[in-house]
Amino acid sequence: MDPETKSRRVADRKVPVEGERRPQSLSKIVFEDLREVSLKGTFREGLREIYRFYLDEDHRTEVEQMGAARRAFVVTGWLIRGLLLKLSPPRRLLLLISAALVVFGDTIAFKWKAAQVVVDLQPWGYLLLLFVLTLELKDKLLARDEIEIARQVQRALLPTDPPAAAGWSIWGYTRPANDVGGDLVDYLRTGSGHVGIALGDVAGKGLGAALLMAKLQATLRAVASDHPDLERLGQRLNAVLVQDGLPNRYATLFYAEVEPGGGALRYLNAGHNPPLLARWSGIEELGASSYPLGMLEDVAYRQGELDLRPGEMLVAYSDGLTEARNPAGEEFGVERLRQALGRLRNLPAEEAGRSILREVDLFMGDERLEDDLSLVVLLRQGGIG
Repeated sequence: MDPETKSRRVADRKVPVEGERRPQSLSKIVFEDLREVSLKGTFREGLREIYRFYLDEDHRTEVEQMGAARRAFVVTGWLIRGLLLKLSPPRRLLLLISAALVVFGDTIAFKWKAAQVVVDLQPWGYLLLLFVLTLELKDKLLARDEIEIARQVQRALLPTDPPAAAGWSIWGYTRPANDVGGDLVDYLRTGSGHVGIALGDVAGKGLGAALLMAKLQATLRAVASDHPDLERLGQRLNAVLVQDGLPNRYATLFYAEVEPGGGALRYLNAGHNPPLLARWSGIEELGASSYPLGMLEDVAYRQGELDLRPGEMLVAYSDGLTEARNPAGEEFGVERLRQALGRLRNLPAEEAGRSILREVDLFMGDERLEDDLSLVVLLRQGGIG
């Protein structure tokens, strides 16, 4: 079980983790929470998540230019407005009524069956607030159960082990920013005996991106063997996603095929981040040859060809890697990735890939990913060239 799933299950106590005794009472659960959870860290992380969720990038940029006093006032107002707009109309009205009762509520007195009755309105405001929170929590739990199923299905669709190809060391990895992601790492064997390696990135994240990713994966597996020419493969994939894709959704794709026993590699880059090629003479970038898939009709694609010497390495990545941020808001960036590659020459693909991931994790600290992170490493084996 991966650490993210384990921590989530420990937090909500809904599903017991294998080998873990589930507490039998609420008091034991609360006591265990006090031992395991850092309230200060949780509060700080929660504030950052609220800030990023309810304020878009334009608003955050505007806030950074304000003074401290004005910033606190404006951000509070924008957060309240954003919260209200995301609620359904009935819940929005209930929340406003509850806030009015809590802030302005007073006692009222009336007669009922010859008795004088005094009612304090403030507790009713808190009860209304609790009612709205309970409804929102119910929706979240139902959605989480559905997303967990989608997460399991997505994991089943992704390959578990890299393919074996004589003379090559291959490794791939993907980490969604949320429970499900829109990045694709996949392997396939073509009719010509080549091994195909794909890294795709669907615009956006979450369930919508995951559905389009599954569409891209199924289409690629279905048509790759029928299109040995990668230019025609790109055109076919683009035509399918234009016809059957979602509005305002597109996918970038880096697809490479290697020849077992040799150093020949051919590739297609449909709008993806330029992969890095670590040669003995230096590090090169493989730029995109055309637009992303599903964006425009009748797009032409171009096949690239390389010949790697033993010890040379190709690294493809999604923008979730280079756009990973540290607590100061700095991005990991392509330059740090280039520097990391310079220290990883001739290492096995998995060892090199995990070394890159460790550097990214150390750089991020306690920050969470804002976008899905994926990485593919191809090493031409055979010793130092």
